[in-house]
Amino acid sequence: MTDQPGREPEQRLPARRPSSEAAPADRFSAPASAHARALTPDRAASIVRQSASARWVGFLAVCVVVLFTIAYYFYEVGLPFGASTPRLDQEAAVQQVTSVERGYNLYQANCARCHGPGGQGTNGGYVAPPLNDQMKLFDHLSAAYLKNVLSVGGRYVCGNPTSLMPVWADTGGGPLNYIQIQALIAFIRAPSTQEFIIRNPSLNEPVIGADGKVETFKGWVDPSFKPDPAATPVPACWSGSAGGASAAPGETLPADAPVLKITAEGIAYDVKELSVAAGKPFGIDFVQKDAGVGGHNVEIRKQDGTTIFKGAVLNDPGETTYVIPALDAGTYTFICSIHPIPGMTGTLTVK
Repeated sequence: MTDQPGREPEQRLPARRPSSEAAPADRFSAPASAHARALTPDRAASIVRQSASARWVGFLAVCVVVLFTIAYYFYEVGLPFGASTPRLDQEAAVQQVTSVERGYNLYQANCARCHGPGGQGTNGGYVAPPLNDQMKLFDHLSAAYLKNVLSVGGRYVCGNPTSLMPVWADTGGGPLNYIQIQALIAFIRAPSTQEFIIRNPSLNEPVIGADGKVETFKGWVDPSFKPDPAATPVPACWSGSAGGASAAPGETLPADAPVLKITAEGIAYDVKELSVAAGKPFGIDFVQKDAGVGGHNVEIRKQDGTTIFKGAVLNDPGETTYVIPALDAGTYTFICSIHPIPGMTGTLTVK
């Protein structure tokens, strides 16, 4: 705004400012009381009180910091004499449980088909070596060995060109990443003294059984297991029975024992009803005609589901004779362990 309206902007002069008086000096200085030099008793007492209060506040602040530091220290490293668990150990335990539970689902989805749901392997009629044997878990199935086998496959670790163990790590073309490999190893090496929760692989929520309770499982490794000093160590890449010992010779069938016959073809048994005399051993001539389906076998169970015989799995087409011990009179179920479906289920009557 200027005092010369109507003229061009560059011809205008600044507007005159109104006159102003200088501000008094005391406006910029403290009051006279602030410059008092005399230290009266009241003023001295006030200074002392303020100083004491400040010291108390500072002392309390220091105490709080010291107590917090001490508490946090013992929270991290644990109380003396094992009165509490260090925080890092607690976190490691939680992560270990999570890894084992994830490893359980990975094992059931990828490994149970060959090694068995409980790791029984060939001891339970499956095609792969057992994993739940304490002698093997004690030294042979170490975390390092399992990582090697999962990373490069059985044929490269053991030099066996006919090994069926594939590569599982994605670094070698397999389907599992390094976290999943670690979880799988954690499951195989989990202790039998600890109980874990079975969780839904998709939702990670606990699986509820038919009885309304959360389903659980335990690990395989017995922490208290000590091998007999005279036992034969399990050699590297061993796929037989525990301790490096050779498997026991198979049972022989008496000459007069009856032999039943079952054929598996098209993922189905050709017979659904069999009968045999009680109190006498008998044989089952089993013919397997399916290829590329994971194999078949014959398992005999009681009515309550208890397994009393499990034949070796024939992964490829072939024929074998199972030797069945004498059974008590009653009704039994014969079923395929690999494909427990109606088409591979029948009734065995012992009378």
